Amino acid sequence: MTTRGRAKHLGGVGTKITGISRRQFKPNIRRVRITTPNGTHKTVFVCAQCLRSGAVTRVIHVAPFRAPTGEKTKAEGAKAAAHGAEKQAATPYVPPEGAKVRRRRRKREEPAG
Repeated sequence: MTTRGRAKHLGGVGTKITGISRRQFKPNIRRVRITTPNGTHKTVFVCAQCLRSGAVTRVIHVAPFRAPTGEKTKAEGAKAAAHGAEKQAATPYVPPEGAKVRRRRRKREEPAG
């Protein structure tokens, strides 16, 4: 046990004992919509450990994204590679008519001294 406060003879209101009761470990409970084994959806309170372990299955609103697979994507990849070989030269930026373009001033080198 630890004490807190200033002793009376030193001008305080007296020392008090802290930490009388032991710490309580409580479950990390979450409110979650789950799919029951018969296919219905239900809102229940579930501990986070059960969610992580997969003891319950959450309701899936939207199917997760899956990258397309198969020969179609391979053909598209080859097509993109062929276009990459025909790269065009980069064209410099040309401002529109009447637009004011500010040029950067060079910094003057001041003589050391």
